[in-house]
Amino acid sequence: MQAALNTTQVARPALVQFDLGLNDTPAASREASAHERIGLALGRDYALHGLTPPIAHLYPQSPLQRGWLAARGRPVRTPVSPQVELWLALRTHAWTRGRSFEDIQLTPHHLAQLDTPHCPITREPLAEDNRSIDRVRDDAGYAAGNLAVMSRRANRAKGSHGHQALADMAACCAAGTVTRIAGLTEADWERLSVLSSFVTPLNHADAARIPLRVLPPNRLRLFNPIQALQAFVTRQLATPGWSARLSRLEALLPTDQLRTDFNRFLLALAPRVLAAAELREPHQIRWALEDAWAQLLVNKRWTRFALQLTPEQAEALVERAAAKRLSPVHVQRHDDATDGWALATGGYAT
Repeated sequence: MQAALNTTQVARPALVQFDLGLNDTPAASREASAHERIGLALGRDYALHGLTPPIAHLYPQSPLQRGWLAARGRPVRTPVSPQVELWLALRTHAWTRGRSFEDIQLTPHHLAQLDTPHCPITREPLAEDNRSIDRVRDDAGYAAGNLAVMSRRANRAKGSHGHQALADMAACCAAGTVTRIAGLTEADWERLSVLSSFVTPLNHADAARIPLRVLPPNRLRLFNPIQALQAFVTRQLATPGWSARLSRLEALLPTDQLRTDFNRFLLALAPRVLAAAELREPHQIRWALEDAWAQLLVNKRWTRFALQLTPEQAEALVERAAAKRLSPVHVQRHDDATDGWALATGGYAT
């Protein structure tokens, strides 16, 4: 009888038990999450550069603190440049917000090339207390080609707005109902709108009609070939010898009609810049070039010329002109312009 009872007990399903105790397994022996791995690597880099992480991250459960403590005994890389400190601070900011940070191309050297003495939007002088780095395209992460230095107030006003929303802000100011929105003028919003358009894939005809109210900041990637040509041509007038260079560029155009319309455009643009010929400071020359695009005649003649080109023709013109060294600035083609931008996740880390 006892044997039967035992048999019956064995056949009954076992009770399911749940252990709700705290996981006391050492962190090093657990599989780390992506967020934790990034924090550990970030803490290690603080230690290897002989820097102390921000105090907000110096608590026992912080992966950043654990990575820092684990690497503190290793040899320190010296000296530490301001660009390295900025690089670490930007990585920490991105990690704290869960944003993607592409760390192959986005190096301290790359960040140093973004620096500018004046905000490209408000044109105010930049100092440490009002300087910021903006992700021009908000649905992308911190990556090479998507960053620009600007004032903090311009960055705050821009927020997460895209190209069309920024253009609407400028139109609202132009309508005269208000003169400022979030402390920015119509011209400021126009510059923000154009800046955003550079990294926004647009219909060719729409991109051809956008006045170049702000020149592309250094290392920003331009998605629309006609805007790349527009910036390429405009920048010529900032350095001596522009007339000869533009004549050689004109010779690359495939038809007489294009060459005629290109010359008519230059006849509208050049006088606006030559009127400021006494300017010597680079930022003043830059602003004179940008302000020339506020003239309706300049835009009208550019649009007439640009709409005769296809995106492929515009891209080929820039590449051929760069190959012939007709550019005062470095031109680089990116076959995958959004590599590392984390567009699939809206700019957030996976």
